[in-house]
Amino acid sequence: MNKFYPSAATALAGIVRDRQTLAVGGFGLCGIPEALIAALRDTGVKDLTVISNNAGIDDVGLGQLLATHQITKMVSSYVGENKEFERQYLSGELEVEFTPQGTLAEKLRAGGAGIPAFFTQTGVGTIIADGKEIREFDGVAYVLERSLVADVALVKAWKGDPLGNLVYRKTAQNFNPNCAMAGKITVAEVEVMVGVGELDPDEIHTPGIFIHRMVHNPSAEKRIEKRTTRI
Repeated sequence: MNKFYPSAATALAGIVRDRQTLAVGGFGLCGIPEALIAALRDTGVKDLTVISNNAGIDDVGLGQLLATHQITKMVSSYVGENKEFERQYLSGELEVEFTPQGTLAEKLRAGGAGIPAFFTQTGVGTIIADGKEIREFDGVAYVLERSLVADVALVKAWKGDPLGNLVYRKTAQNFNPNCAMAGKITVAEVEVMVGVGELDPDEIHTPGIFIHRMVHNPSAEKRIEKRTTRI
């Protein structure tokens, strides 16, 4: 079964709707599914809850969806470099559920693995634990965290084959594998398409069973979030 679609727009056709929860891979601008995000913006869907480490930067990546007010809630670990994200949060326009970065990754991984909740020490004694169950194990307090499952997940990979097997490249791997697992429907954007059997099984990061649709984007921009220079 060939899972490739001719464009990002056709890959999203019929599966995105208002008020959905989406999981989006990437860390800042590293490993973001930029073509899929732009296509999502162009659909005009709104009132979205988006699970992602952060929201890119102003007008880039998920920042595009903040600019068009298509996102009403972010489940993230930090605001980062995005001034519009910060402005909307502080003004009350955007709901933000702050989640420790490692906990966010585990909530996605557990959701994809069919684990409804788990206990972690992270956040005990802070506002992160407010309203959540606290239990002691061997004299140590742990907070119960519910796992995350998304209606649709959008991820970015380096290589992919028609069966949906994916290989990520270096730090662009970040949250992408966990998001891919957590989506009821997962759409992958890849830079390099290869034939069935060309990927070494030992190098595959996400098996094709998790991927439902794919799109080829060979000309990814690969922006630098914050360029620094040395004098």
